[in-house]
Amino acid sequence: MMINLAQNVLRQGPNIAIATALMVFISSCEHKSKYPGPLSAEESMKTFQFADNFKAEIYAAEPLVIDPVDLAFDEEGNAYVASMLDAYKPDSTKGKDKILLLKDLDNDGRADTSIVFADNLREATSVLPWKGGLLVAAAPNIMYFKDTDGDGRADQKEILFTGFFTGNEEAQITNLQFGIDNWIYANNHGQAGEVSFTRKPDAPKLKMSGSDFRFRLDRDQFELATGPGQFGLAIDDWGRRYFTNNTIHIRQVVILKRYLARNPYLPPSLMTAVFNISDHDLQMYQKSETPYWRQVRTDRRNKEYQENRLNRIEYARDHFTGASGGTFYGGDAYPEEYYGNIFTGDVAGNLVHRDILTESGDAPYMTAKRGPQEQDKEFLASTDTWFRPANFSVGPDGHLYVLDMYRQHIETPLSIPADLQTDMDFDAGNTMGRIYRIVPQNGVAVKWEKPNLKDASAEQLVNTLSHKNRWRRSVAQRLLLERQDKTVIPQVKKLFSESNDPRVRLRALYVLEGMDALDAAIVKAALKDPAAGIRENGAILAEQLPACLNDLKQLIEDPSIRVAYQATLSLGEFKDKSIIPWLAKALQLQGQSKWFRAAVFSSEPGSSTDLLDALAKSGFADKDEDWKKDFYQELAETISARNQKSQVAQLLQHASQHDVIKPTGAQAALVKGISAGLQRAEGINDEVKAKLKTVGADAEKDTAKALEDLKTLYTEIVKN
Repeated sequence: MMINLAQNVLRQGPNIAIATALMVFISSCEHKSKYPGPLSAEESMKTFQFADNFKAEIYAAEPLVIDPVDLAFDEEGNAYVASMLDAYKPDSTKGKDKILLLKDLDNDGRADTSIVFADNLREATSVLPWKGGLLVAAAPNIMYFKDTDGDGRADQKEILFTGFFTGNEEAQITNLQFGIDNWIYANNHGQAGEVSFTRKPDAPKLKMSGSDFRFRLDRDQFELATGPGQFGLAIDDWGRRYFTNNTIHIRQVVILKRYLARNPYLPPSLMTAVFNISDHDLQMYQKSETPYWRQVRTDRRNKEYQENRLNRIEYARDHFTGASGGTFYGGDAYPEEYYGNIFTGDVAGNLVHRDILTESGDAPYMTAKRGPQEQDKEFLASTDTWFRPANFSVGPDGHLYVLDMYRQHIETPLSIPADLQTDMDFDAGNTMGRIYRIVPQNGVAVKWEKPNLKDASAEQLVNTLSHKNRWRRSVAQRLLLERQDKTVIPQVKKLFSESNDPRVRLRALYVLEGMDALDAAIVKAALKDPAAGIRENGAILAEQLPACLNDLKQLIEDPSIRVAYQATLSLGEFKDKSIIPWLAKALQLQGQSKWFRAAVFSSEPGSSTDLLDALAKSGFADKDEDWKKDFYQELAETISARNQKSQVAQLLQHASQHDVIKPTGAQAALVKGISAGLQRAEGINDEVKAKLKTVGADAEKDTAKALEDLKTLYTEIVKN
């Protein structure tokens, strides 16, 4: 019809230029019709399909909020939103991001006022309340803003940390989270950068490559954390971290970076710190149509793979590619079985996925499973291709909030072929955005009540540590940390001793830690607590208390695999040789696990020949087990890479003692390990490295000869 209109204009008048322009415009619109247009928030919400009895309500929508990527409620219930208007803009036009303060003036549960708390920001990704103000992550900085005159707009600004990566928007500093251990965590996606702390200008800069980030403003501490988390960080009730990364929607941090950092000589095979815990990757159940560009790109890539005879295949839909915003649900508004679940969006699939965390049994990490209602569907799936659930938050009311950037295209142009971008408008939707509240279908209508924790007394805050909603427990802990009112220490100690809820006892334990009120008696009680999660954290806290060492040793035999694992790691913080028999015990019990071997070898006593002596006395070598060959090779490589002459000499001596090295293949494993370690050691020239490589390769064919050749080579190394 519109084409006919343009043709009539051409027939009826001389203004050919206008008619031609109209034809071009119409042709362009028709060409772009392969990408559907937007829906109103109310219309979009009608496309939501839930697996269980839930429904969505609008908490905020454009024009109050645009491109929301993070939401945090402060102690008064005020909602702060990071509005990322800079997404996919050229550097020359960046600096448009805002932090919005949403107000619900009539207390009906829907925001009706939006105030610009801070603006002119570059790529703001995350917000976190702190000391009456707000921490904001906006690469290259983490900043602190505060409103001191009560007008809702920040009038104080301080750059706290600077030097973070500023490239791709999808891989920057983000996800500020207050952890149960009083540290604030942030994802960095392992990106490079040299980060400094403005309050400690003389402190060495942190080299961020391969790491995430954590800091404590109450103690002016900052350090590297295990990564690489992208956009989405969930911390469970016991302080374990889980993060999101595009196709891998949930990975767990299994070993903290500081443990691996204490021994840089570990073999590469033991340097893994995170694990994909999903038992159902990469499958998701999408309801929306596949975008034209994605199908074309996928077809091209699969054709290229086939032509090059590569054993690869790409999927255009129903597989995680845009996982984002993994969030722990700790609210009290849903049925009990939803507590502790992790919700993750897939912005490419227009859906929200739910994971249930369960114990793995024989591994020091959890397993993420689908819920019983979601074996062939998702918690929430939409047919609206503009629905982009980028992040989530759990509010003071105990409900899950979904942050929908609402854009026609969410992917970075960097990943889309140029010819397919010609009819894609990456700005489409840049004046839109929605925040939905997810509520039970048959639940009582939400009545918004301000938490009003700002004016609570310290005693009231201690009582709030027992609240069913984790948001309130966490805010109470943070406020107690900020205020440092030590008159409540007796009340907190009583809560730790008497609460029936282990989650509350752990909060109390870390409140005491934050007030410098821990002592050996309290930590010893934590090490014997009936809850495994408290024993696990007790092991971490015992690292600073030598009086707790004997109690810590006992946890090596704990029935909880995660507790035994943490105890193994924590023992490594002690230089006392008395820990060696206990590290040997850990290997006897769990040595088949590479995680436990890494935990033992990461410590100085656990990567010494004294460990071999202790194992020999325990009868460790008497039983043939395949994993023991890996153990001998990894230990030998660790010791040899350090290249302390006396240790390597003792290691070579051990390799010659058949009464000590009994298991089949153990001697060859030691030779290969020593060879590999010396190849990584400093000061070894290329010619000798080549000879060492040959010895290692020959170890299994003629072990005796390889051992003698290795001894000769090491004599040469020592002389030089």
